[in-house]
Amino acid sequence: MLLTIIATVIVLGVLIFVHELGHFLAAKSVDIAVPRFSIGFGPATPFKFRRGETEYIVAWFPFGGYVKMASKEEQEAMGALEGGASEADRFPPERLFENKSLPARVYVISAGVAMNVLFAWIAYVLLATGGRIETPTTSVARVDSTALPPGAEALASLPYGSEITLVNGDSVHSLQAIVMAIADPGSDRLRFDFRDRRDPIILPIPGTNASARAAILDALEFLVEPRVGSVLDGQPAARAGLASGDLIVGAAGDTVRSWDDLVRTVEASVGDTVLLSVLRGDAVIQLAVVPVEQTEVDPVTGEVRRVGRIGIGQALRRVDYGLGGAVVQGTRETWARTRLVLLTLKGMVLGQISPRELGGPILIGQMSGQVARLGVTSLVSFMAFLSLNLAILNLLPIPVLDGGHLVFLFAEGIRGKPLSLALRLRLTQVGLLVLIGIMALVLTNDFFRLIGG
Repeated sequence: MLLTIIATVIVLGVLIFVHELGHFLAAKSVDIAVPRFSIGFGPATPFKFRRGETEYIVAWFPFGGYVKMASKEEQEAMGALEGGASEADRFPPERLFENKSLPARVYVISAGVAMNVLFAWIAYVLLATGGRIETPTTSVARVDSTALPPGAEALASLPYGSEITLVNGDSVHSLQAIVMAIADPGSDRLRFDFRDRRDPIILPIPGTNASARAAILDALEFLVEPRVGSVLDGQPAARAGLASGDLIVGAAGDTVRSWDDLVRTVEASVGDTVLLSVLRGDAVIQLAVVPVEQTEVDPVTGEVRRVGRIGIGQALRRVDYGLGGAVVQGTRETWARTRLVLLTLKGMVLGQISPRELGGPILIGQMSGQVARLGVTSLVSFMAFLSLNLAILNLLPIPVLDGGHLVFLFAEGIRGKPLSLALRLRLTQVGLLVLIGIMALVLTNDFFRLIGG
């Protein structure tokens, strides 16, 4: 629980700060006065200080933040939400937001979104500098025909060792690449090409049918070499003498052809002695190991299972990019994640994805805690993805959000004069109600997830 709370504070705090810092730096660069920089909405907590003309505060309602720019027009619309008036009278007219040129105001309003995108891009580039870990296989060991969704029955005929070379026309060289291609929500079908098969398999299952795509992944078992990559100290494998690089070719008298063959034998042998045939160098040696009991939650049924574990990890392949390659990979990752958010948003607008899939701060908190347990790299990747979500959602044309402000400014550019203050006030109030409705929906979804409904 403590880790979840800390991770949530870090994730939300950093992303809100980055977004508002974009507005703040842009406003300062065009000499707009900024009386307040706030993390959260409403009245200020005791965590506040003043430096120069700006008061920096943490407010009581932590669902966002704001940079209050000096403006006589905006204080009436946003005063209550942003914790009071902006004290515009103490600044000269040329430092007020509404008195700046239209391009300057568009630049300031857009800067928060731009900063979130920049943060995500930098994060993905930095992660890429550390290289990528992948499972070096694209071959299918078996297909669970009972788990295949309607429309995917053709996969049941795949023979052992079928090597996938292309998915939807793109070459794949690792298990992770296949998973990403199958999960792609932007594809309208799935086409698999194979090395030793002339005809491709084409499945008429669109990417918006996420449950069917997930079922395909569950049904496919890939031919991962049963080679030991890591051995945990103090676990049964280490005590039995297994070492990194060992290739396990037999277990309990049965031939082991894939990593999943080994896993099934070990999981079913809690407390029993399992004799392993291990190829080490040019010699086959016999090692006896006793799996210990662990409990895990079945990802499909949600049931808690009792399984055997011996404390080894499969051998993985490391791909190093170098600085130039990391920039390219980081850019690709940023675009891929941005595209995923846009396609998800499109699916919700068209009714292809249920609004029940939306999550709010409680879900973010739960996921932050789970991801934090996987390490700093996973947490940074999660923050980068959320940053892109925040950027795109802020561009929605809803008054109160940045997108709504930009619509006002674009209308001003077309008309040659601003919309009337009364109209902007009414639209802002409507936008605030819409935002409250969305927040109520995501909090309700979070609540039902929390109670398991």
